[in-house]
Amino acid sequence: MDILLQQIINGLVLGSMYALIALGYTMVYGIINLINFAHGEVLMVGALTSWTVIGMMRESMPNAPGWLILLLALIIACVVAAALNFVIEKVAYRPLRNSPKLAPLITAIGMSILLQTLAMIIWRPTNKAYPTLLPSESIQVAGASISPTQIMILVMTAVSLAVLTFIVNFTKLGRAMRATAENPRVAALMGIRPDMVISATFIIGAVLAAIAGVMYASNYGIAQHAMGFIPGLKAFTAAVFGGIGNLAGAVVGGILLGLIEAIGAGYLADVTGGLLGSQHSDIFAFIILILTLTVRPSGLLGERVADRA
Repeated sequence: MDILLQQIINGLVLGSMYALIALGYTMVYGIINLINFAHGEVLMVGALTSWTVIGMMRESMPNAPGWLILLLALIIACVVAAALNFVIEKVAYRPLRNSPKLAPLITAIGMSILLQTLAMIIWRPTNKAYPTLLPSESIQVAGASISPTQIMILVMTAVSLAVLTFIVNFTKLGRAMRATAENPRVAALMGIRPDMVISATFIIGAVLAAIAGVMYASNYGIAQHAMGFIPGLKAFTAAVFGGIGNLAGAVVGGILLGLIEAIGAGYLADVTGGLLGSQHSDIFAFIILILTLTVRPSGLLGERVADRA
């Protein structure tokens, strides 16, 4: 029972990060029907930016508390990721908005490779040890342990989801986003600027990805140029699992995927007699993707995307 509770905690932490990344995929898809495969690289840029900022701040402010350094690094990472995604949308995707759907998809894959290459040039293709800025002593809960970093991840995810829900449901921007998702041409006739709304959507998605990137690097203690690829694919799986284009579906899909992966990995070695272990846990995400596309292509909560006229 202790092992199960520990895996549930690990799954919630992992699923929280998947949910934040998946929201970026599903928001963009819900408005312009585009799968932004460069989204994982935005996560990577946010994590590496925070790593650089942390190094600079620890040299210039050696007596500053760790939580303050982490917070400032997170804010700067969000700003850099938002600016990057804004440029990506304006330069790579906007000119192809009325092109056949295969063109922006290929562009997104090319942008992913380009960002990885630029990251290798700027930060070098080596693993970077991500510093531990929060206390390392774990808290015991009914026989399971949870670290302050994991608590931070859960709290940050809850706060981010609450802020996003408020923006989408109770602000002028949120109403404009929902109207643009329904029909961008009609929304434009009502005084909404679809280009501005789409850019804002990319910026919000980038901020969520940067938060997830900093949390991912803090949790695993490592950052490098290819770190966004697998989390990006898993978050895309979570978005499809929950219902691509559905914000609640992205959250549910991410949490469920994290739980399935953590619990499955925890018992995988016992079931297979040691043949498979936690290092093979990635198979669960893609098994779920195949099953979802086969049995229920619209996802658990259905697809809320307006038909384009």
